[in-house]
Amino acid sequence: MSEMSQTSKSGLMRRMPLIVILVVAAVGAFTLRDYLTFDTLRDNREALIAFRDAHFGLTALGFIAAYVVIVGFSLPGALIATLTGGFLFGTLLGSLFSVTGATLGATVIFLAARFGLGDKLRERMDASQGTVRKIKRGLDENQWSMLFFIRLVPAVPFFVANLIPAFLSVPLWRFVISTFLGIIPGSLVYSSVGAGLGAVFERGETPNLGIIFEPHILLPILGLAALSLLPVIFKAVTGKKDI
Repeated sequence: MSEMSQTSKSGLMRRMPLIVILVVAAVGAFTLRDYLTFDTLRDNREALIAFRDAHFGLTALGFIAAYVVIVGFSLPGALIATLTGGFLFGTLLGSLFSVTGATLGATVIFLAARFGLGDKLRERMDASQGTVRKIKRGLDENQWSMLFFIRLVPAVPFFVANLIPAFLSVPLWRFVISTFLGIIPGSLVYSSVGAGLGAVFERGETPNLGIIFEPHILLPILGLAALSLLPVIFKAVTGKKDI
């Protein structure tokens, strides 16, 4: 009985980081959704610019840290944060800071999920038959392609794209590299929108947040996603496997 109790307690402790993330995410979804908005950015733009001009390095570090928290705890406001990065630092620096913060935050979720659930879920998927086993085998054989694909396709939720690799034993370094590089296109798009917010504020308008779905933006990104799947298609046609 004591051993069962210790095993249960050990399992709970392993899941605790992921439980904390889910609880904070649920609370944040209700308490922060009215604060992390475009209106908040517009109303505080002068104070943000003044602080940036006086403390650029601190502002950059604070921005990255805030982005890590937003992504790491799956809080609302990642899009607004990316716009803010572009507004404060310009398209290139804003995108770099956003991608850095998002990658670090995604890594937090990845490690929490792997530590808490990854091993057991992987064992179940390995032992499963039929479709589930085929899907896992396909992902195992084409990790790079699939990792870039789920990052590049806008329809894949960011939180889901962080969990799937954790459950499929993707190496941490591969997850970090594919996340950092894979989210650059989308980050550049929204950072460029943020960089133009000054003029938007002056006109009393709101930015076009659906710009990423416009053909001249979406098609190149989908093109990159298609390119990422070429190795999968090639191996399916030729029957070759990774060396």
